[in-house]
Amino acid sequence: MKERKYGKKNVIKVDPLAYNLGLIGIGGIGKSTLAKEVCEKLVGEDGYLIFNLGFEDGIDAIVGAMYEDIPDWDTFEEITDYIIENKTTEYKDLKVIVYDTIDELFKIAEPEVIRLHNSQLTGNDKPAKSIKAAFGGFQGGEDKAIEIIQERIWALKKVGISMFLIGHTKVKSKTDVNTGAEYDMLTTNMMFKYFNAMNTKLHILGVANIDREIEQVKTGKKIIVDKTKKEETKGKIKNERRKITFRDDNFNIDSKSRFSDIINEIPFDPDEFIIAITDAIKVEHDKQTDVKSIEETKVIQEKEKEKIIEKNNEKNKEELNQKELEKIIISLKEYIKSNKTDSSKIKPLMTLAKELGYANPTAVTDLEDAKKIWDLTLTK
Repeated sequence: MKERKYGKKNVIKVDPLAYNLGLIGIGGIGKSTLAKEVCEKLVGEDGYLIFNLGFEDGIDAIVGAMYEDIPDWDTFEEITDYIIENKTTEYKDLKVIVYDTIDELFKIAEPEVIRLHNSQLTGNDKPAKSIKAAFGGFQGGEDKAIEIIQERIWALKKVGISMFLIGHTKVKSKTDVNTGAEYDMLTTNMMFKYFNAMNTKLHILGVANIDREIEQVKTGKKIIVDKTKKEETKGKIKNERRKITFRDDNFNIDSKSRFSDIINEIPFDPDEFIIAITDAIKVEHDKQTDVKSIEETKVIQEKEKEKIIEKNNEKNKEELNQKELEKIIISLKEYIKSNKTDSSKIKPLMTLAKELGYANPTAVTDLEDAKKIWDLTLTK
């Protein structure tokens, strides 16, 4: 029988950070600290980096956390471009980035979407002032925000840097599609479209919350209930503990795992978090009858991963160069449009472009040539 050209059998990856991880929970429960400790235990302090995104400042209270402040999209692009470009040198040990929080990442992406929309306008097109009006409306702007975020995260994944998403939660009312009954669910505080776009990419999503045991205590007071005098009672917290849920049989907690044998819930603890994932991986790995031991598989997969990363590094550099070229051309178009009545600013650009072999500054196809032309705008 002729061997098939397409189709291959999947072998379970044994590295916990080979999977897309997520952890959402109420503010202040310790998500960032747990993520930091999990990463340090798995890959050491050089193996992870926390992106402190937008208006998040939870890193301030975490001793020794390896992080970088990312207040806006330009900074996000600049830093991720640099990491990708220098992955094999400065960042050779970097294995995972913690996005703290994914809510804030979308907030800083939205102004970039509006900018991208407005940079492509022609003629009498009106500029967009909000994400709702960008890219044709009807959630076209939101779709673009999802696109640019996922493209950036996957560019990092291609060079061997995994993702660990952190987010916030709140209780939302849901309606059962079969019965029409309403129920409460602990889920994300993000726009559902954004959350769903990222959640579908996750292999594991843990939900952190506080499990409280409440007992009714008599207050010693009498109250009237249905015209009957009764002794008043109030709820008192008897015990409480932080926990992480990976699977909820009642579907009241919006957790998720693609590993069917993962434990339902664990204490809020980094060691327990790692054990839960590694145990789930081991169960799936051992279901395979034609593979080596988990230790041998790990060695083989690490070597395969290095080859893929090396191949993707070169491809990513080419993509980054093309992207930088496109950004310069957009900036040149904006500069020319803003100064079209001032020949003293436009003429030097035209002259240099022709000397370099281009019909005009925006027709440039080489990154280094584009940089030379753009440098002229900085001296005017």
